[in-house]
Amino acid sequence: MGPMTKPDVSNMDLVQRAKSDPEAFGELYERHVRRIYNYIYYRTGNHHDAEDLTARVFQRAMLHVANFEDQGVPFSAWLYRIAHNLVANWHRDRSRRPVVPLEDHIVGSKESSHPEVEAIVEEERVVLLAAVRHLPPDRQQLLILKFVERLSNAEIGEIMGRTEGAIKSLYHRTLNALRDEISLMEG
Repeated sequence: MGPMTKPDVSNMDLVQRAKSDPEAFGELYERHVRRIYNYIYYRTGNHHDAEDLTARVFQRAMLHVANFEDQGVPFSAWLYRIAHNLVANWHRDRSRRPVVPLEDHIVGSKESSHPEVEAIVEEERVVLLAAVRHLPPDRQQLLILKFVERLSNAEIGEIMGRTEGAIKSLYHRTLNALRDEISLMEG
């Protein structure tokens, strides 16, 4: 175990070192790759594209880490912004609606021994996922960061380039829109 793998070394220290030390960048990669991959996977719904785009996020980060300045924005927020831009381009190239497979996170407990309960949960999940897919990409992103990544409004604000207050009101509007969409679908 070299000094690089110490969990108490802050991200900012690693970022400073990564400007001249590939091993430090490797440690940053290890710390963040799973969350960035998850985020991209939920935005694309495709493992192959998610792997490809995740690799591109870290290639771009490695190219530009020398220019990264600590201006109160965490390194992770910077990575999410790169990921967000790459995913936005990916969708533009394909000009199709984003798919958000939140299945794994909205699924009911599989241990349930009541098939009728399971059927209801499954039906609700399908309706919810379909409703989420009708939301604009920024609202899909907000829901992923909140429920999948479990980030705070302040952290989400940093990633999306908005104030905490703006995120709070977008969140309320998103939940209301989701509610309306679901009631429309259920007729």
